[in-house]
Parts: sequence; C-alpha cells; structure tokens
Amino acid sequence: MLPDGRRLHLNHGPIDLIVEAFGPDEERAAAYAQATDRIRTILTELVGELPALRSPSGPAPRRFHGITARRMEAAVSPLAGDDFITPMAAVAGSVADEMLAALTAGRRLQKAYVNNGGDIALFLAAGQSLTLAVAGTGNGFADRAMIRAGDAVRGVATSGWRGRSFSLGIADAVTVLADSAAAADAAATLIANAVDLPGHPAVTRLPASDLAPDSDLGDRPVTQGVGPLSPRDIAAALDRGIERAESLRRRGFIQSAALFLAGESRICGLIAPAEPTTTMPGRIPVHA
Repeated sequence: MLPDGRRLHLNHGPIDLIVEAFGPDEERAAAYAQATDRIRTILTELVGELPALRSPSGPAPRRFHGITARRMEAAVSPLAGDDFITPMAAVAGSVADEMLAALTAGRRLQKAYVNNGGDIALFLAAGQSLTLAVAGTGNGFADRAMIRAGDAVRGVATSGWRGRSFSLGIADAVTVLADSAAAADAAATLIANAVDLPGHPAVTRLPASDLAPDSDLGDRPVTQGVGPLSPRDIAAALDRGIERAESLRRRGFIQSAALFLAGESRICGLIAPAEPTTTMPGRIPVHA
C-alpha cells in the first residue's frame, strides 16, 4: 500500500501499476488481494507467448493461450489491414484491463482504476465518475477530463515519441479514450505514428533494433529527437494524425482523441472537461 492508505502499488518486472478501488473497506481489501494474486502470474503467461506477440498481426485474430495475450490480439487485429502492428502495441492497456478484471471480479465496488504507466482501465458503477489528468496540453497536469458511468469509455491510453515506448511519429502525446484500455492503447500507438513529417531534417530517427535488439518494430526507424518546426510543419503533422484519428472514430474503434505537438493540439470527438474553466485547448465540448 502507498502511504496514502488508499492506493495499491503492484510491480513485477516491466509491469508497474497503481490501483485504486472505491467501496466498503472489506470489499476494497478483497479486491486488492485478488489483484495481488493476479500479478504473480500475468507476466509469466505473456513471456511464454512473447515471440508470437512480437510478430505482426493480421485481420484474422490468432489463437493465444493466455487471456491477456488474447486481449492484445483482439485489440490490434481489426487495425492490421491498414498498418504494421503487433500485439505489443496493446500490451500495457491489455495488462491494465486484465488486472482490472481480477480486481473487480465478484466485488461490490463503486468505481476502480488500474493505471499501467498512463494506460488506464476504468470500472464505474451506475452514477459514478472518475476525473483524469491529461498530459501534453502545455499546462502540466492542470487539465482534467471527466469520465462518467454513462460514457462509452472504459479505457484511456497515451502514446508519443517522448513516452516509454518507441514511436514512428513525432507527436509529443496522443491521448485516446476508448471502450477498453487495450483498444485505447493500440489506437494511440497508430495515431501517434501518423503524426509525422516523413524525411524532415529536424527529426532524428534510429532503427528500433539498434536501440532494443528484441523490439517488435525490427529495423523500422523510431523517433529519437524533434528539432524546431515551423507552424506549417506542425499543422501538417497534426493534420495527418487527426485524419487517422477521425477514421478510427468513424469506424467505432475509439470515442475521442487529443493530439499534441510543439504546443499545438487537435481534438477528435468529445472529451468532457471536469470543470467549465478547463484550459485544455481545442474548445472541447462537454457531454450533454
């Protein structure tokens, strides 16, 4: 337990989670025990199928043994016809979803979340809501977005070249809201890749395999630095990304997305501010 006595910190290898459940004390204690039991097995399951998880997915989902691996494949296979993508694009979100399922199974909770390094799975009982801090807006973590039980959002993920994973694009951050953390994770990866200026001299790239020999991206060039960009360049890169985001939204893969690059932003869909005074750019509409 963290010093605040409310949140649970779970760590196993590369999996690092902050978990919080809301409800009666006995239900919360039981939920935390369930999550603690599950984290002991989830990484071993994934490692057992890692070679296939690092290989490209196709439109027809492959069969995996582990439930988290199946979540990963289910999130990326519908997107595989348009882009190179492997199940690893959804690993953090899928782990968050699976840990949330373990946390809430059989429990009487009001709400809960599992935060896996910014990829977040949400549980909301009727009438409940959660407020999320949004990075990348130029206001630190001052901006807030509210997710309500009636919204079709149960997952949030952020991707970009400044994050913990490699990116083919130049977005500082792309935050996606979707019906699961796995879906949000996969979509954020693709949208962040699309925010790009191919061949631009201000962008430094290296083959992923030079940085991590076992990367699922192989020799594909990943962004390592972005120099000064003109307003026209920034607009062009964000336009590429918003086109990809709108396509995913129209096809039902995401609910909304916020794209950030060099102090500018684009908004796709609806993101409800937690307060009317939000400074989040883009004049984001509030849900009815």
